[in-house]
Amino acid sequence: MDKHLRALWHDYTRRCIYMVTLKKGLSVEDFGFLEGDYRIPVGVYGCSFIRASRVGRAIKTVLWKFSEIIEPKIRILQYALMPDHIHILLSVTEPTQEILGRIIARFKVAVNNEAGIDGVFAKGFNDQILKHSRSLDTLYRYLKDNPRRLAVRREHPEFFRRVNRLKIGDAYYQAYGNFQLLECPFKEQVLVHRADSEEARSTNRDRWLYTAANGGVLVSPFISPAEKAVRDEAEEAGGNIILVTNEAMGERYKSTGHNFALCEDGRLLIVSAGIGGDVSRAACLAMNTLSASICQESR
Repeated sequence: MDKHLRALWHDYTRRCIYMVTLKKGLSVEDFGFLEGDYRIPVGVYGCSFIRASRVGRAIKTVLWKFSEIIEPKIRILQYALMPDHIHILLSVTEPTQEILGRIIARFKVAVNNEAGIDGVFAKGFNDQILKHSRSLDTLYRYLKDNPRRLAVRREHPEFFRRVNRLKIGDAYYQAYGNFQLLECPFKEQVLVHRADSEEARSTNRDRWLYTAANGGVLVSPFISPAEKAVRDEAEEAGGNIILVTNEAMGERYKSTGHNFALCEDGRLLIVSAGIGGDVSRAACLAMNTLSASICQESR
């Protein structure tokens, strides 16, 4: 298991709200099939949705009975069944005897039994711990919007390249890459101060890499060597990056090399602060301010 997948500072038996993500086993049929029209608003008849397959229906059946057959101290708040994974928003209402990982393992076994096959889910799982600063309503909207975002990705791959007027806060910016990363409710700004103690740097690094390893997004200009090191480790853990740059994007702008490969993979969004010139102190402050604004999006 990736060493960053669990928050080592967190007690996984305590009361908490998590978003858990489980991926499909390699030899298993898709959990469902995308239908509907992404142009119709979410919640309105005909909008994008996932029609559950036989295996998907087995997953839903066990989720409906979760408190009864898996763990009475856990309440399923919402879920989003997708073709190759499922997001589950769950609330641990009181301390449990077992850690979350063992409870999820029992859920997997129950789904296998319900579906009549083994290996419905891939090994392991991802989790994000809901912080007090994050709104449950935001997560509800994010999960409900999953099918529409998938439909947009399939219908309009060109949307994941260049954007000339991307609104962040009250301003507009140029951007290149996967702009849907802005919608992720689990974003963390990576900012390392010279005055940070080693303990603070270690604590922050663990938090950032946990976020990255579990499907979140790290946001930063990644200028200092310490910030660049965090980005390298986050990418190795499969994390997503929003890179804030002071480079102005001309009409023929196109990312190159490593950044281009990450954009093609949907794991990178480059946002231009539109400053240009050298990386001065003022430019760094402006990029860090923009990074903070990006992290407030979808909160």
